[in-house]
Amino acid sequence: MAAVKSPYEILGVSRNASDEEIKKAYRKLARQLHPDRNPDDPEAEERFKEVQGAYDLLSDPEKRKAYDTFGASGPRGFPGGAGTGSVRFEDFDFGSLGDLFGMFGGGRRGAGRQPVRGNDLEAHVRVSFEDSLRGAQVRVPVSAETACSTCGGTGAEPGTAPVTCPQCQGRGVVSEAQGLFAFSQPCPRCRGNGTVVERPCRACRGTGRERKTKRYAVTIPPGAKTGTRIRLKGKGEPGRNGGPPGDLYVVVDVEPSPLFERRGADLVLDVPVTYAEAALGATVEIPTPDGPVALKIPAGTESGKLLRVKGRGAPRLSGGGRGDLLARVKVTVPKKLTKAEREALEAYSKVSRERPRERFAGVR
Repeated sequence: MAAVKSPYEILGVSRNASDEEIKKAYRKLARQLHPDRNPDDPEAEERFKEVQGAYDLLSDPEKRKAYDTFGASGPRGFPGGAGTGSVRFEDFDFGSLGDLFGMFGGGRRGAGRQPVRGNDLEAHVRVSFEDSLRGAQVRVPVSAETACSTCGGTGAEPGTAPVTCPQCQGRGVVSEAQGLFAFSQPCPRCRGNGTVVERPCRACRGTGRERKTKRYAVTIPPGAKTGTRIRLKGKGEPGRNGGPPGDLYVVVDVEPSPLFERRGADLVLDVPVTYAEAALGATVEIPTPDGPVALKIPAGTESGKLLRVKGRGAPRLSGGGRGDLLARVKVTVPKKLTKAEREALEAYSKVSRERPRERFAGVR
C-alpha cells in the first residue's frame, strides 16, 4: 500500500518553508493542474484536489502547527490515521475553490459582477479607387448592443432596482456538496450576478441591452487598399458591469479601376502604341492619378516592356512617399489596312532585314 504523502511533499517544499514559499509553490502547481486546463485528465483533477487540501492546511497557522506537532496520525492530521492509505479532507473547507478560480482570471465567485470588456465589432466600407488613393471620410453604419435607454442597463423596470439574490446572499456563488468535498459554482438564480431583477424592464425584457444602429465618421487614409483595417478605439459594444467598451474595426473594400492595376504602392497601366511608334520611338501622353504626363517610348521597344514613371503611384500607408507608375507597352496590330498602308507594309517587308524565325532553320 502506497504511503500517504505529507502536505509538504505534495507542495514540494521543506518543513521550514516560509508562508510566501508555500503560497508560491501552491500557485504554481494549481495553475498546472487546474481542471479548466486539464478538462479530460482525471489524474490531474485528483492532484489538484490534493494540492488544494495541502495548501488549506499549511496556509492556516493553527492547522500547520497541529500537523507539525502530532503528524499524520494526530487528531487533526492532514491525511487519515496511520496505515489507512486514504486522505481525510473533513478538516478543510473546499468552498473556497471559487477564490482560486478567480485568481486565474476565470473566477467563479461573483463572476458575473466582474467588469467584462465589450465585444469588438467589424464593419466593411466600400470606396472608389480614386478615394482610396487620395483618402476620404465616410460614414459607416454599425449595429451593436448598447445599454437599454429605458432602464439604463439595469434590466429593472424604471422606478425599481435589482435586489440582492436571496439564494446566494449576493455572493454570486453557491456551494454544492459532492461526497466529501464542497465545490463553489455560479448561483443558478442570479447566474453569478449577486442580484436579481424582480420587475424586468418591459423594453428590454430584463436583459438591460438593446440593439441600435450608430453611424461613425471614418477617415480612409491615402493609399488604403482592399483589406486595410482601421481601428476605432472604444466604438465596439459597451462593456458589462463597468467594463471598458470593445473596439470597432473598419475593413476597406476598394472598387477596381478601369485603368490601373495595384501592385502594393505601384500602379500598372497598359499603354497601347502602334508598331511604328514602338519601332521608331515616340513620346505619348498617358493618364496618372495626378493628371496626364508625357511618356517617352524608346525606339525598338517590344510589347510587354515596363517603363517606370517615378512617384506617380499610390501613397504608401507606412514610411511615407509614393510608389511608381509602371507603363506596360502594348504594341497594337491593325485588323484592317487601307490600300496605302498595305502597300507601305509590303514595301517594308521586302527591305526588312528581320529574320525572327531564323533559329527554326534546320529543325525538323
